[in-house]
Amino acid sequence: MMSLTKLLVLAICAFIVWKLFAGDKRWKENKAKEQKEDLVASGEMVKDPVCGAYVSRHGDIRVRHGDVVLHFCSYECREQYLKRLEGEGGGKDGDAQA
Repeated sequence: MMSLTKLLVLAICAFIVWKLFAGDKRWKENKAKEQKEDLVASGEMVKDPVCGAYVSRHGDIRVRHGDVVLHFCSYECREQYLKRLEGEGGGKDGDAQA
């Protein structure tokens, strides 16, 4: 009888500890998501036109197309965009300086 009680108490303690750690992880994920949404809403983050990832407006990978400066998450996305422009006959107007 005593060992069953100890086992039950141990199981309850383990469950509580597990829930605390699982809840902390979920809280951190939610906070990171909220911070990203805030940056997107404030205009600090912009959407990569190729893959759709959000990147910092202050990033170094960008292209000027007319009066618009486009920001990219990687050089691969940048090159895909430039190839697509060349395929459309738009050509590239030159890279923006960082």
